[in-house]
Amino acid sequence: MTMEINWPELRAAAVEVMQRAYAPYSRFPVGAAALVDDGRVIVGCNVENAGYGVALCAECGVVSQLHAGGGGRIVALSCVDATGQPIMPCGRCRQLLWENGGPNCLVEAYPRPLTMDELMPHGFGPADLAVVTSSPAPSVPVRLSKWIGQGTVFVHPELDGGKQVWTGYWDRSSGAEESERAGILEEGPIWRDTEEGVRWGRARTPRVIVVDAEGAMSWAGEGDPPAAFNEGIPA
Repeated sequence: MTMEINWPELRAAAVEVMQRAYAPYSRFPVGAAALVDDGRVIVGCNVENAGYGVALCAECGVVSQLHAGGGGRIVALSCVDATGQPIMPCGRCRQLLWENGGPNCLVEAYPRPLTMDELMPHGFGPADLAVVTSSPAPSVPVRLSKWIGQGTVFVHPELDGGKQVWTGYWDRSSGAEESERAGILEEGPIWRDTEEGVRWGRARTPRVIVVDAEGAMSWAGEGDPPAAFNEGIPA
């Protein structure tokens, strides 16, 4: 069911909170009021700082109050200036509204309210992250599985059109949490020789290992190879 939005009431709430804004530097007070999908009206005003870059927009206060009051989704928002007229959220705040209201969230404007989809076409949100995190990581070759979680680049031979070339991958470190999944952090392009692959690897980590067609490993990282590597070189 579509919620009825009383824009005059929402704007009046934004005007009221605008009068409590802290804007001694810009002298541009802003107030914002939003309707939540559970019927609440939440508000926020801009709060400036002597360190200009850490000023808080009015919409930041709205989003903070949204979650402090139990969460939910923003259905509509009115943002006003010192004269009480609707103004547009800045780019950063449009991202906040997209995250907490989605593409159909309405923002008061003349001559009509605009959706976030209109204000921020092709917006980036949680769905975009899900596409990446749900994609399976490439498997690590069995002979190299002992190196998983150590943040190493492996440069190895590959066939391309019947010719031997070189490629590689950067192994993801498992990090501090034992439960964190290790795997492939980045796959390399195709190179004509190992030197190009080693340069690619050293730009990412001091741990670089070259694996030849027979599976023999040679250290190409910075400094002396770790003891564990010497123990793992096939006889």
